[in-house]
Amino acid sequence: METDDETVLCHVENGVALVTLNRPERMNAWNRQMETHYFDLLDELDDAAETRAIVVTGAGRGFCPGMDMGALGKLSKGPGGQYKMSRPMSHPLTVRKPMIAAINGGCAGIGLVQALFCDLRFVAEGVKIATAFTPRGLPAEFGASWLLTRLVGYGNALDLLLSGRPVRAEEALEMGLVNRVLPAERLVHEARDYARNLAENCAPIAMAAIKAQVAADWHRTHRESLDEAVELVADPNRRVDFKEGVAAYMEKRQPAFRPLPPKGTPL
Repeated sequence: METDDETVLCHVENGVALVTLNRPERMNAWNRQMETHYFDLLDELDDAAETRAIVVTGAGRGFCPGMDMGALGKLSKGPGGQYKMSRPMSHPLTVRKPMIAAINGGCAGIGLVQALFCDLRFVAEGVKIATAFTPRGLPAEFGASWLLTRLVGYGNALDLLLSGRPVRAEEALEMGLVNRVLPAERLVHEARDYARNLAENCAPIAMAAIKAQVAADWHRTHRESLDEAVELVADPNRRVDFKEGVAAYMEKRQPAFRPLPPKGTPL
């Protein structure tokens, strides 16, 4: 996938899109140009039949340390102090395909929020992660308090948010903030391998359904979740992939699952 905007790079191979935040001279600090291109690119990948999973990482030594300090300085001097977003910062949650953050370096503020909006987080050994809001005089922004409480629990969320202290990858793993800690030289390779397995062996429509189920389950009862699951399994259209999955297993071959239809099209 080619683009004239180099603040975010993208390479698709074997069903996996590697998306790279690309402002290495600024440790990939967030700005409006990067935001707009990143969200546009995610929309394109969501509709691209050849892409079945997405890995997000950073160029150079950082993942994303948060908002570019130049932009923060302007905001702090303005009367409102509000960052005008091109779209909600939670826009990645609308992506139906699995997203894995490969956190290769410093990750804080908006950078951490974007990692949290991915489905899984792999991180390089020794990397520091921080909320970084209170040291800048800010409350928890962009839904970070809601996300962290559900990921790491009430006490850990308050620890991270109140102190803004950096935690290393190993502590982040212990509290459930990240899924895997890997040697730096293996990080992106392992994340792509994981994503490639999803692309090759897991049904895109089923994965999209699971993402939607998990998101909905945050605010509904067990009975409501169970009732929807029964409806999904019984849906004749979805049973096409079920039949293919069973046939592939019995015939000892790779499954040929259908790609996701364009966004907005009924599954």
